[in-house]
Amino acid sequence: MSDNTLSVITGATGHVGYALLLDLINNDEKTRVVAINERDGERVADLDCEIVYGDVTKLDSLEKAFEGADIVYHLAGMVEIKAGYEDIIYKVNVQGTKNVVEACKKCGVKKLVYMSSVDTYSPLPNNQLMTELDHYDPEILEGAYAKTKAEATQYVLDSNGKDGLETVVIQPSACIGPYDINVSSIGEMVRMYMEGKFPVSLGFGGYNFVDVRDIAYGTRMAAKNGKPGECYILCGDAMTVDDFIKALAASEHKKPPKIKLGKGFIEALLPIMNVYYKITNATPFLTEYSVRKLVSNCNFSYAKAQKDLDYHPMTVQQSVTDMIKWIRDNEGDPKDPAVKKRKKMAKKPVKS
Repeated sequence: MSDNTLSVITGATGHVGYALLLDLINNDEKTRVVAINERDGERVADLDCEIVYGDVTKLDSLEKAFEGADIVYHLAGMVEIKAGYEDIIYKVNVQGTKNVVEACKKCGVKKLVYMSSVDTYSPLPNNQLMTELDHYDPEILEGAYAKTKAEATQYVLDSNGKDGLETVVIQPSACIGPYDINVSSIGEMVRMYMEGKFPVSLGFGGYNFVDVRDIAYGTRMAAKNGKPGECYILCGDAMTVDDFIKALAASEHKKPPKIKLGKGFIEALLPIMNVYYKITNATPFLTEYSVRKLVSNCNFSYAKAQKDLDYHPMTVQQSVTDMIKWIRDNEGDPKDPAVKKRKKMAKKPVKS
């Protein structure tokens, strides 16, 4: 990109968004962050970027935020997998994306890179390799998150070439790695393992994991070399949950758990776990939905991104090691009583 190119990011304080922001800054790109409030803005205040305030659900605020922009990276979205959030998920993921597209057109933005998800794919049977589609149908998917991301993805693809706007879609798999500020579902499991609260493994299921820094690189390259109106899967290699936990054990220099819990046992525990999540306000990492995802096909291909975007993901072991180091460097040792007390206090509701 030229020195005069201005890139704008929505969702820059999320797990992937923060990695993208650092990637752009480290490559000397002029960058503007759309923060939803002052607290959001404070998280990136020490970085070399412009901060403006806006909300993807409010079109007027986006028109101000996108003024003068050449590229917009739209990463803001809701990844909530608990029940009861369907309306707000739709408002943010679908209507918010439509607002972003409309604001891009009004502001003369040249390119929009939209962060979708591999959850927009209906799993193929018999572990068949899954590659990019040219149409995404929410009706064949399960769960509010997958449905809304599919609808938004198709809207972005349909918007390509309209009013001079080029669109490219990025579809990452399960995100791991550093910068997990808001504590993702996987991040919650990693922290529990670090605290010694996850002494067992799972004897079923698996998923496809990818480091947020690889996603950030692939996303920046999509703006540079991605073909307009097309999608790019950014993933790693599929692995079992047990192998993922073995990677955690290796990073912590521990022996991996010998006990492996079966799918039936976990399903029986889910009602109790749901109560635990509600009481502790912890980020859910095992729910009815996530268990179904773990036993579905996660065999995705990144061959297209490798060819067009020079995309080469790192190993899960390297990513997990860096993730654990980042957690300790930024949050302290999870076993430290002072750290536990601070986290407990942070979860208490503030009285008005």
